[in-house]
Amino acid sequence: MSATPRPRLVLASASPRRLELLRQMNIVPDNVLPADIDETPLTSELPLAYARRIAAGKAAKIRDGVTDAVILSADTVVACGRRILPKAETEAEARACLALLSGRRHRVISAVSVIAPDGRAQTRPVTSVVKFKRLADADMDAYIQSGEWKGKAGGYAIQGLAAGFIPFISGSYSAIVGLPLAETMALLRSAGYERD
Repeated sequence: MSATPRPRLVLASASPRRLELLRQMNIVPDNVLPADIDETPLTSELPLAYARRIAAGKAAKIRDGVTDAVILSADTVVACGRRILPKAETEAEARACLALLSGRRHRVISAVSVIAPDGRAQTRPVTSVVKFKRLADADMDAYIQSGEWKGKAGGYAIQGLAAGFIPFISGSYSAIVGLPLAETMALLRSAGYERD
């Protein structure tokens, strides 16, 4: 009796961190096709709904051109209250994010979306809580100087220098980095994708 061949896996993300997290689980996508969608939050859209919508939207966009594979996408949102923080592109944005996060807790919501070859789509959000210590101006200046914040949700990367700002997390570390691995593995399995 021959085993059913494993479907191809397409990662709909340009994030090197997501690729690295998948490798950690012994998963190497067959293809990486970043999805180019409008990521502007809708008026009054809450962070959880936004993360779900963007993750599902990225997967659906790639599914339009790829129908014979498992599509995996994700989106990570840093939220302060009801506010969605930007993916910092300028020093001013990064500094504003750090100033807002300084000395307080915030939520990191990572939504993962998987579409099976038969079109079944599932999206699962994972919310973690992160606490920042109170940041001195020197902390912020050194971090801005590092450039690590570029393109990062909320203007920081927990897996880098910003780890020194964080005395407490509650939830999934991999989700804060950008991909909730336990949930991703479960969704891939339910879509018919098993790792080696």
